[in-house]
Amino acid sequence: MAADALDNSNQSSQSPGNPPADRATPPDTDAATTPPAMSTPSITVTGKVPPIPKLAPDKFTECYGVYAPSSTLTGSGAPDYTAAATCEAELDRDTRIVIDKCINRDGKSAPPAAIQACTELLDRKLLEGHDRFYPFVNRAMAYYAQGDKPHALDDYNTAVQLAPKNARPYYYRGVFYAAQTDVDAALRDFDTALSIDPKLVLALRQRAIVYLTQKNFSGALADFSEALRLQPKTAALWSERGHVCLLQRDYESAVKDEAEAIRLDPKLARAFFLRGAAFGDLGDSTDAYNDIVTAVGLDPSLNRYIATKGKTASLTLPPL
Repeated sequence: MAADALDNSNQSSQSPGNPPADRATPPDTDAATTPPAMSTPSITVTGKVPPIPKLAPDKFTECYGVYAPSSTLTGSGAPDYTAAATCEAELDRDTRIVIDKCINRDGKSAPPAAIQACTELLDRKLLEGHDRFYPFVNRAMAYYAQGDKPHALDDYNTAVQLAPKNARPYYYRGVFYAAQTDVDAALRDFDTALSIDPKLVLALRQRAIVYLTQKNFSGALADFSEALRLQPKTAALWSERGHVCLLQRDYESAVKDEAEAIRLDPKLARAFFLRGAAFGDLGDSTDAYNDIVTAVGLDPSLNRYIATKGKTASLTLPPL
């Protein structure tokens, strides 16, 4: 790209009109704080996928009932604890396979497999009480991934009913509504989630994105700022707040936010791109050029947001 001056007048933002992420993770897993992707999930399956185990209706009866009948195992009538323990270990393994397929931990569970696994968890009642909503959320995501929106919404609604005092079912349903561009419903769910858990950064971020679709820049800026107060070391949040500053034509603040994002993650291509856009609007064509070249070098797909005419490059902001 050759450009002596950068014109960022053609700025745009995009509504979160894409499907939610393809998994929800219970609180005891590492991915619980990872924001869901706003892009269409890519479902890939490599190699031969083994069948999901069919679990025994009652683990205790299946193992200790079979291996410890009252008078047939040993001369003393003692249960065969080794065989029973082996049975339990196998059932635990099968249970873990089903849970992993439902949660889609490796990202390779095709939607039908995830739906089957989540249904198996629900049928066998392996998760009870507070945690029972997770299979419904994950099955909803799998339904959505294969285009079955009615069943997805039914499962999201059930998840909310099962855990009405937990913020996360509202959050996940809010992402679903946002993907349908049902802004009012999405905001209601994000508001409810944050009233239950004001520190849920995922909901703050998604509400900010919805606010941007309404050109509510002050609301988006407030939510990103609160998210950064809670997670000040998350580079993407700094870059996203910088995006809002750009839309408000506060270019100096945008440069500062993108610089902090780059400091935290020197390979964050969109931060270089957005800082380059801000430099361009500040009249600093040299730094703008250098940042844009760096951004495209890190992520060649960003080139689609650059339009050149002569020695001038016009930039469109990539979506959040």
